[in-house]
Amino acid sequence: MPANLTPQYLAAEQRFKEAVTPVEKMEALEEMMAIIPKHKGTEKLRAELRKKQARLRNETGKKHGVNKASAMYSVSREGAGQVAVVGAPNTGKSSLLAGLTNATPEIGDYAFTTRLPQPGMMPYENINIQLVDLPPIDPNFYEPWMGGIVRQADLVLLIADLSSDDLLDGVESVLSILGNSRIRLCGLRAPEVEENPGEFRPAFIVANKCDAAGAATNLEILREFYESRFTILPASTVSGEGLVRMKRMVFEELDVIRIYTKLPGKKADLSSPPFVMKRGSTVLDAAKAVHREFVHSLKFAKLWTSKKSGGSVKYEGQMVERTHQLEDGDILELHA
Repeated sequence: MPANLTPQYLAAEQRFKEAVTPVEKMEALEEMMAIIPKHKGTEKLRAELRKKQARLRNETGKKHGVNKASAMYSVSREGAGQVAVVGAPNTGKSSLLAGLTNATPEIGDYAFTTRLPQPGMMPYENINIQLVDLPPIDPNFYEPWMGGIVRQADLVLLIADLSSDDLLDGVESVLSILGNSRIRLCGLRAPEVEENPGEFRPAFIVANKCDAAGAATNLEILREFYESRFTILPASTVSGEGLVRMKRMVFEELDVIRIYTKLPGKKADLSSPPFVMKRGSTVLDAAKAVHREFVHSLKFAKLWTSKKSGGSVKYEGQMVERTHQLEDGDILELHA
């Protein structure tokens, strides 16, 4: 099977060949891994890229006398989506993670309390979404693995500190540092451009500490400079303001749907965890998620529309085509 490598991948490959420093090489490899087409034709190539990453991590560790974890750190994806939490020092990222998830990060009133990525699972209704708190993005503390996690995330929360006199400098510094790593944060939907789509990550700004002194004035300043580019959500871990809305926004911007299944003649158990799939998934996609044998054995499916579904057409056990696109909350009865 041909690899069918994209022009964007070939450009990243050329940057890797031209890279001089280990940081430049690792950033190019991370970008290649993020945008390489994932199918059988690229399995060998992906394995080779992983070997190059491992060799580079080992070489970096030997040269600088650091362990592998500090040279490169990855976070396994869990839940309905992965969300990277980024910001300048002391913006309150760890406090937000603690307030939204089951994680217990170290929290302190000093810079660089977080030294390694801290994942946590944020509950939203009947699913969990993974948040990953990164160390502060700062010119003096930025390593290639940090950009790698941002690049692989489905969504980015850019945390701004409304209590800081350096509010705008902090936001602009994060955008600039990520931009230098060919990661461009954009509004909640990446723009359709001819440039490398792998460079764009959807994001919104969380204006943290909205209950602090002077926060209202700083919020207006933040909106003046960035509201044309990003959605801005005021929030506070102290008062709880904005946290519920933040969960809803994260779920909506992950652009996923929840699908339930039922046995013939039985009621659907909506208390069981649903199958989480990308919006636009079909009946056949859901059947594959239930069991891969359904790819060949599925004869027909019946569909019930959830009361919460926003779809214009309601289904009450009607037979649907394998190509029928599903909506959030749909209930499927599969027949093999």
